[in-house]
Amino acid sequence: MADLRNNHNLAPKPSFFNDPKIRSIFYQLVVMAVIIAFVYVVATNTAANLAAQNKSTGFDFFLQPASFDINFTLIPFDRTSYYWEAFVVGMLNTLLVSVIGVIFATLLGFMLGIARLSNNWIIAKLAMVYVEIIRNIPLLLQLFFWYTVVLKAMPGVKNSFEWFGGFVLNNRGFSFPKPMPDETFNLVFIAFFIAVIGAFALKYWARKRLEQTGNRFPVFWASIGLLIAFPVVVWLISGANLAFETPELKGFNYKGGLTLPSEFLALVFGLIIYTTAFIAEIVRSGIVAVDKGQTEAAQSLGLKDGDRLRLVIIPQAMRVIIPPLTSQFLNLTKNSSLAAAIGYPDLVSVFMQTTLNQTGRAVEIVFITMMVYLTLSLITSVFMNWYNARVAMVER
Repeated sequence: MADLRNNHNLAPKPSFFNDPKIRSIFYQLVVMAVIIAFVYVVATNTAANLAAQNKSTGFDFFLQPASFDINFTLIPFDRTSYYWEAFVVGMLNTLLVSVIGVIFATLLGFMLGIARLSNNWIIAKLAMVYVEIIRNIPLLLQLFFWYTVVLKAMPGVKNSFEWFGGFVLNNRGFSFPKPMPDETFNLVFIAFFIAVIGAFALKYWARKRLEQTGNRFPVFWASIGLLIAFPVVVWLISGANLAFETPELKGFNYKGGLTLPSEFLALVFGLIIYTTAFIAEIVRSGIVAVDKGQTEAAQSLGLKDGDRLRLVIIPQAMRVIIPPLTSQFLNLTKNSSLAAAIGYPDLVSVFMQTTLNQTGRAVEIVFITMMVYLTLSLITSVFMNWYNARVAMVER
């Protein structure tokens, strides 16, 4: 044994360039040098071309007046506003569509994915037809369908559909009453926030109680009651006033209230309906991936169908669902850039089209737009990766 150890110690060492560690460092340095050289060549070439065309560079244009209007904004904006405000308007409009799309596409996708595995033949087949049709039609065509065939085919302003004296639908969009709370109503908002915290605390307490005693507490209905009852009680005690400004027909259009333009509705409908089909397949595949013995074990414990799905199947399926679901969230956010095709003022439409055409700062605007979408994607990925690690199964 001693001779073998001596022979091992006396084994010839690999040459300098045959050492795996040295080679890995060398290859990384080469790749890094190639990337730096590529960036340098692109930057110098771009600067030379801009100089040859007498085009200025920089971000000073952000402090110049925009001199254009935007038909749908979440913050005040007019022709005297600056380009940086136009950038904020476009980014907020993109975030609004993305958040609404992610929430509703997830809810509908889970429902449709579960429906695909239903024992009811009609429900399962209808869900399958929906998925196969929607996901095989390009999203851009679906946006054109919702915008031109459905929403723009609605009656004109004079012949609008009206419900309950304040909800109006026509070819310009959907108008509804605008809430006008007074200052005292802030107490109701605070009460609702406290109720949300209380609902989470109630859920934590109920789970501990279940682990210790085996008795289940109706967390869902208790939380709903807390979220509704506590703010209502505070509202009645404080005497806060909540008025509504209803849209009224004045001249050639409705004034007052809040209005969601047809472009917004078409984009939201299109993104939700399209992404729902893909999420439904992800949910279906995740449920199918759970071992059938888990379902049989839950049945042997006497769990109802809803409890079996909620407590046994879905928690185990989530480890399969989350990674591809993250990709769908990212796709929905990036697909929102198709809004420019139907005239919705998102980041691409406001910043990369209107602002770029007026300022000529193509390099800066394209770079900023790319960074915004990259940042949104990275934030989504970080959150979903954290949630994926949280729901992952821990093996003993």
